[in-house]
Amino acid sequence: MNAVPEPPKPTAPEPPAVVVDALGRRCPLPIIELARRIRDVEVGQLVELRADDPAAAADVAAWCRMRGHKLVAAPTAAVFLIRRQS
Repeated sequence: MNAVPEPPKPTAPEPPAVVVDALGRRCPLPIIELARRIRDVEVGQLVELRADDPAAAADVAAWCRMRGHKLVAAPTAAVFLIRRQS
């Protein structure tokens, strides 16, 4: 009997080059810190932002659109993976 192979599991993105811990900080501080630290990584690398401000999800998405970076994933409500595009 032929077994049906399982579909491939999604792979996790590579580890972030930089982790920005902005937990407990309120808007606009998480975005200011992200903007400062993303300059420390090469184009194509990931930055992990940890921010629990209720506005963080909307702020990060808007900032990525305005700055031309890519919001790759938000595995939890307080963790955002951003890929530097330029």
